[in-house]
Amino acid sequence: MEDNKLEWCFKIKEGLKITQPNERLSNSYLEEAKSSLLRAEKNFQEEDFLWTTVVIYYAEYYSLYSFLQRIGIKCENHSCSILAAANLLGEEKTKIINEHKGKRIDAQYYMKTGKKEQVEKMLQEAKLFVAAFDELVPNLSEKDIESYRETANKWKKS
Repeated sequence: MEDNKLEWCFKIKEGLKITQPNERLSNSYLEEAKSSLLRAEKNFQEEDFLWTTVVIYYAEYYSLYSFLQRIGIKCENHSCSILAAANLLGEEKTKIINEHKGKRIDAQYYMKTGKKEQVEKMLQEAKLFVAAFDELVPNLSEKDIESYRETANKWKKS
C-alpha cells in the first residue's frame, strides 16, 4: 500500500520529484524551522494557541523538508513529503509531525485547539523534532544522500 501511495505521489502535479540535492536551500529551510519555533514560543507566551499550533507544524515541516531538499527531493504536497521522509527514515521519525499535522488542521480549519498544557507539550515535541533534523541534515554524507536517492528512484519506477 505504501508503494502505491508513493507511486501516486510521483504522478500528481505538485508531488514528488527527484531533483539535484540543494544544500543551500536545505540550510534555509532548517533556519526557517528554527525561526518558526521561536515564533511559536512567542505565540504561546501570548496564549495564542491556534497560531502556536499552526506554527509548530510548519517548524516541523520545514525541518523535514530541509532533509528532502538536501537529498534532492522536491514536493509541494505535505502528505507526500511526510510519507517520503517516513519511508526513508522510518515512521518513528515522522510520528510527531503526523500527529501535529492533524492538530494544525483542527486549529486552522475548525478553530479547535488544545488546552495550554497540550499545546505546551506540542511545543516541547516540536523542539525535539527540529533538533533531530538539525543534527541529521548537516551530517549527511554523500554516500547517505546517494543511498536515499536510489531508494526514492525505486519508488518512482514501481
